[in-house]
Amino acid sequence: LPDPDALAAQTAFRWRAGRGLGRLEPIESVSAFDLDDLIGVAPAIDALDRNTRQLIAGLPFNDVLLFGARGTGKSSAVRGLLARHAGAGLRLVEVDRHDLADLPELLAALHRITREAKDRHTFLVFCDDLSFGTSELGFRELKAALEGGVGARPPRVCVVVTSNRRHLLPETMAENREARLDANGELHLGEALEEKLALADRFGLVLGFYPCDQALYLEIVGHWLAKAGVPLDDEAREL
Repeated sequence: LPDPDALAAQTAFRWRAGRGLGRLEPIESVSAFDLDDLIGVAPAIDALDRNTRQLIAGLPFNDVLLFGARGTGKSSAVRGLLARHAGAGLRLVEVDRHDLADLPELLAALHRITREAKDRHTFLVFCDDLSFGTSELGFRELKAALEGGVGARPPRVCVVVTSNRRHLLPETMAENREARLDANGELHLGEALEEKLALADRFGLVLGFYPCDQALYLEIVGHWLAKAGVPLDDEAREL
């Protein structure tokens, strides 16, 4: 586990699992991002930032699922949180999807770290671009970690996941056909589909990042050109 000096010097770590032993490796060069550079997703960013500030303050918070099309800013938003709040003790731990089966071990390690650090640090456990196949390690471990496991969750650790899929798993036509109406006209989903939906439902905060239209796209381009000091010509301004 990293010592207090490492936690003070490094803001991001990567969880490495292998041979039954997990370890936290410092990420020496962190790709920083300014949340103000995300255009057109203000409601999602405001909710995400508010949730993170509650985590840092020791107030109730929610685990987070960011879903939407690729290139809409989901991963950048998480990097932006770290850049904005690292000075307040926020640290990020990146977990590869293939290492999610070791999530209970990671949470136990972070519990020890926060206790020894006397709550000076809070953690975002971040898994980027997550989706599960029909039978894949990590699904049940993540589901139990979010809610329902016997072990207590660390009080200052928030799980943040990004995905292109709203429900993290593929939904087949056969599973949708299992849905039925009862005598009162109420819809009941099949057991397989219910289990899949149960994972996404355990994230208390679910935020969508949607593709932009042409007007928003041009606004984004204009923002980055201005930031780079590239002037717009008259023709571009008229678009």
